[in-house]
Amino acid sequence: MATGINFNRPEFNRPKWKRIIVAIASVAATLNVWAYIAQSQPASVNLSPQFSPVELRGTTGGATPVNEITGRAATPTGLCTGFANSAPSHTIVLKGFTESLRILVESSEDTALAIRGPGGVWCNDDFVGKNPGVTGQWLAGKYEIWVSSYAKNRTAPYVLRIRR
Repeated sequence: MATGINFNRPEFNRPKWKRIIVAIASVAATLNVWAYIAQSQPASVNLSPQFSPVELRGTTGGATPVNEITGRAATPTGLCTGFANSAPSHTIVLKGFTESLRILVESSEDTALAIRGPGGVWCNDDFVGKNPGVTGQWLAGKYEIWVSSYAKNRTAPYVLRIRR
């Protein structure tokens, strides 16, 4: 009876536990590649002035001091602190002037926030408890957002909430 499987191939001569370990390692390597791709591609959203609330998820981490990214140590909304990747965590494009917009980061870790856009740069730490945020009137245009952690290359999951 022909089965189409060649049982004389070397992988079938390994003990079963070795085949299982090889299979698990292969799956783990694939998942790590997808996790890297997901982290390396920042979320980008386009918002009209009457948008519905938006939630973006991400992971902090990076080796670049935020004050180097923003070119300043502080802004009127707070200190530019922590470490992030040089590429923004998220990009938001506002399609029109927004009278009132609030960006808040929620995380179990202590994080900080930096935003660069048409009207300037805003940084914040501890807007609500240990969670950073920025609120106010926003001009139309592209905004780059960095969510940072206090230790170099430390990762922490977060949710970025954008509301009117």
